[in-house]
Amino acid sequence: MKLLLIALVGAAAWAQVTPERLLRANAEPRNWLSYSGGYMSQRYSPLTQIAPANVKNLELKWVFQANSTEKFETTPLVVDGVMYLTQPPDDIVALDAKTGRVFWVYHYQNSAFIPCCGQVNRGLAILGDTLFMGTMDAHLLAVDAKAGSLLWNIPVADGAAGYSLTGAPLIVKDKVIIGTAGAEYGIRGFIAAFDAKSGKEAWRFNTIPTPGEPGSETWSNDAWRHGGGSAWITGSYDPETNLVFWGTGNPGPDFNPDRRPGDNLYTSSVVALDADSGKLKWHFQFTPHDAGDWDSVQVPVLADMSFRGAPHKVMLWANRNGFAYVLDRNTGKFLRGAPFVKQTWATGLDDNGRPIRAPNSYPTEKGTLIYPGIQGGTNWYSPSFSPRTGLFYVSAWQDYYATFVEGSGDFVPGRYYMGGSFRSPIPTVAKRVPVNSWTEEGGHGEVMAIDPQTGNKKWTFPMHDVTDSGILTTASDLLFTGGREGYFYALDAKTGAKLWQITLGGQVVAGPISYEAGGAQYVSIAAGEALFVFGLR
Repeated sequence: MKLLLIALVGAAAWAQVTPERLLRANAEPRNWLSYSGGYMSQRYSPLTQIAPANVKNLELKWVFQANSTEKFETTPLVVDGVMYLTQPPDDIVALDAKTGRVFWVYHYQNSAFIPCCGQVNRGLAILGDTLFMGTMDAHLLAVDAKAGSLLWNIPVADGAAGYSLTGAPLIVKDKVIIGTAGAEYGIRGFIAAFDAKSGKEAWRFNTIPTPGEPGSETWSNDAWRHGGGSAWITGSYDPETNLVFWGTGNPGPDFNPDRRPGDNLYTSSVVALDADSGKLKWHFQFTPHDAGDWDSVQVPVLADMSFRGAPHKVMLWANRNGFAYVLDRNTGKFLRGAPFVKQTWATGLDDNGRPIRAPNSYPTEKGTLIYPGIQGGTNWYSPSFSPRTGLFYVSAWQDYYATFVEGSGDFVPGRYYMGGSFRSPIPTVAKRVPVNSWTEEGGHGEVMAIDPQTGNKKWTFPMHDVTDSGILTTASDLLFTGGREGYFYALDAKTGAKLWQITLGGQVVAGPISYEAGGAQYVSIAAGEALFVFGLR
């Protein structure tokens, strides 16, 4: 083991991940330097060695078996031949990206009670030769990437109160930015930045404003104290405007909105924050007064494109509420929006993008059947945008509904703060919350290609079961994705035609990546409790 560590020390000491490298991540496609591949979060790889003509020749190169039975939702990082990944609940593993040989494992023993959605950890961030990881008990760790030794450990929030950190951090300049999970326990969410060297907090943005602050007028009584607004998926960054974009979760209690009259800012929104100070520059609320648990924690996808005949810097967003949006990322202005799955809770969007509520579309004591169901039209799993095709790719749940039941909205520390329950046709992987039955039927998974210019679907790829998989597109016009059936697919990104598939023996609840090692391109995906890596014969 000592020799392996020495070999890795030499490689990692040479491979310093500077802020400049993160800014130009697309210029080194052999690597995967952040959760979404780059600051624009397009999940797009410029690599072309694996192409439609030869993708049928993909074969399994190596497998890493996680030492855990929790959901394996990790997105690895790859830095100059070394892969870093998290295995649940809070371990970091360093491997040889070409062979899968393990260099070291760092284990963190968290003190969290069982959270709503399993003890998951979706990934890491890297700066210099230091890895950063959030933990289930809401600590932020800095770990030496060469030797796997702990550099510092700071508490971000109170894990005993229900806070946790399940998303990968985002590095911007010299700061580590991360958001909290835990709205199911009545937390008050926030996004915070920490100095990468010391761990000292640099700024904090509360997603639920304190009385007297802008947005506080959208809350009544003391509902803001336990208002939710988690921020549990990694955001994006625009260096030109120095803005960080982050999605926020639903308000609490989830299914009893009468306990929290008003729009409930800044829940179920995207917020644009100054990266240096954390100050709010703009926000857009997708679902005011959310009553469907439709977190807006989807990854903000940034793109520079011609829109309506003029150059635009846009944000693409397929929301859990069933609508897909195009926003101006400089101002937050609504440019376009339309349903991408069946939905019955709104009759449309007004000129500002605000939903027009349909009659009888809130939870009741007897139950209200609404499309989409609690899992939403899509969820946290990563979409993709291909600059080559100009299409926005989304994993969706189509023809899916739930019956939402209003219940008690009383807050009790340490207990679920849901304010009711739901009945759904499909067991949800995303949240293990009390349900009444799984007796209803309906819903299936789709991968869809949406044209941002028109909002129309160019193609769809239907599945028998639903999908919790992220998407990767490449410069050779391939699309990789998976699903609950346990298949891993390669599709034609232009047409949606299936070009290759393999069964992995476990459901895919993660996002694919692609990288290069030793001159060869690889594609990696987590499924079941293992990480699979494929390359050409």
